[in-house]
Amino acid sequence: MLIVGLTGGIATGKSTASKALQSLQIPVIDADVIAREVLEPGEVSYKLVVKHFGTEILQEPTGAIDRTKLGEVIFGDAKKRQLLNSCTHPYIRRRMYWLLFRYYITGHAVCILDVPLLFESGLDRFCAKTIVVSCEPETQVNRLMLRNGLSREEADARIGAQMPMAEKQRRATCVVDNNRSVEEMQDDIRRIAQEWRPAPWRVAGALLAPVIGLSALCAWAVSKLWPGH
Repeated sequence: MLIVGLTGGIATGKSTASKALQSLQIPVIDADVIAREVLEPGEVSYKLVVKHFGTEILQEPTGAIDRTKLGEVIFGDAKKRQLLNSCTHPYIRRRMYWLLFRYYITGHAVCILDVPLLFESGLDRFCAKTIVVSCEPETQVNRLMLRNGLSREEADARIGAQMPMAEKQRRATCVVDNNRSVEEMQDDIRRIAQEWRPAPWRVAGALLAPVIGLSALCAWAVSKLWPGH
């Protein structure tokens, strides 16, 4: 199975690219979705976050974590951000690995890891190829201000807290330009997906390899436990 990492900067259009890939029936593992799931009441991460950051970050009367309040607490504080990551990242990764395995054993040729901090988190090492969705800096700022209702200074601060886009582009296998229309970007995504999709015989070989290996291991174990059988 080909694992492709998808990332970009905040408000550069990564979500649009993700939807285009899903429309091609390619499974997408969305780290943001999983991050919300592990913070639902009752989850281990939820309990850890409340323990370290207090009940002030909870919504009433549901007890759900208010992500806006939590973001305000950690923004600009590297130690608190690191603490939050220690409460959530192990559980996010565990769920991502399980989904990768599930898609693999069910015969999918390609799987997308949609991760905002793909390079920063080191998850790109699991990806055979990576896509970075990029746009002009001024376009990014304007989109973020409009989307989140931020001032220019707030938008600049959030963008500045991320890895520079130039560095992400340097590390990427492919850079998708999102300065054009949505339709043009979607066409680029579909073309890339078609070019990268593995040949059927490679997919079949990848699926058979673990089965053959497990069968050989079982045969070896039987020969050791019951010689002569």
